[in-house]
Amino acid sequence: MKTRCGWPKSDISILYHDTEWGVPLHNDRLLFEAIVLDGAQAGLSWETILRKRENYRMAFDQFDVEKVARYTASKIEKLLLNPGIVRNRLKVNSAVSNAKATLKVVEVFGSLDVYLWQFVEGTPIINARKTLKDVPATSKESYAMSRDLVSRGFKFLGSTICYALMQATGMVNDHLIECFRHWELGG
Repeated sequence: MKTRCGWPKSDISILYHDTEWGVPLHNDRLLFEAIVLDGAQAGLSWETILRKRENYRMAFDQFDVEKVARYTASKIEKLLLNPGIVRNRLKVNSAVSNAKATLKVVEVFGSLDVYLWQFVEGTPIINARKTLKDVPATSKESYAMSRDLVSRGFKFLGSTICYALMQATGMVNDHLIECFRHWELGG
């Protein structure tokens, strides 16, 4: 039996942990998806968002950033009626404003990937956490990322959400050292 980090309990979170969480991600569409989903997760469990992820993909045009940036007030109202996503007006509006901000970032940096990964100098930070209590909610890198994102018009991306984004997209390896994924991902 494989030893995992202590947080995945259900089938969906175990699959996510074993195949996605902490894997370095360099695809702009998937990075934008991660931004939207991590923002939607604020105040909720990640399990809730994982269960709604496919609904989000359908509702938000597979996270095509150019399409999402063009969403109108009428499209937002339709999204707020969709029971398959978190129907919070601020979070839905933030997805649209974050798409617009992403397009501006891409103009300046060439890609969302280059922009986000600069906060870890393009290389994953490999930590050696022994227990879940050792895993922080933020880091100096997540504070820097959050400040810069907010200055560029992004919403729902405080330091804690940015740290979760960094963990999810492999900028930070916070798999516990006893977890089989820690070592598979370069620990």
